[in-house]
Amino acid sequence: MAFTVREATVEDTVQIAALIKELAENENLSEQVTQAEEGLIRDGFTEGPYYKSLVAEVPADQACRGHTVVGFALYFPSYGTWKGRAIYLEDLYVMKGFHDRGIGDALLQRVTEIAIQNKCSLVNFVVRNNNFPSIDFYQAKGAVDLTKSEGWHLFRLEQEQLEKLTGGKGQNVPASPSP
Repeated sequence: MAFTVREATVEDTVQIAALIKELAENENLSEQVTQAEEGLIRDGFTEGPYYKSLVAEVPADQACRGHTVVGFALYFPSYGTWKGRAIYLEDLYVMKGFHDRGIGDALLQRVTEIAIQNKCSLVNFVVRNNNFPSIDFYQAKGAVDLTKSEGWHLFRLEQEQLEKLTGGKGQNVPASPSP
């Protein structure tokens, strides 16, 4: 199958947003998606972007439901106090019907190339514990399940907790420079 992996452009945000929604549906987490195209544009395609994205694109004659972008990887710089520079891979997703065609491999390979180019020592990511195809995919690439091997757990503070912890102070604080 012919496809290309390239940096996403602002014109890709409509298709990326649709893939994000599809990913959430596949994970039975649709209600958690509050991100819209405007946020993707603001946060990824402005001066000093907050994230970067790659897309996998097929020729128009192979499009699915009008989409030529059939996969994406969304990532951003991170830092590990023990290992230094890192990339956090927020999502890597390939549309159903395009699995087992090397697209996921190509997206992951490009993210790892970017990590090496930026002198990163790690690429971190999470996978839901019931997503066995993805777990198998990453383990076949040599990824280590830190929950099993080191006992790490991922935690999150959402908007309500952020506001409680800051006592509402921080709502008008200018944003820090982007990563």
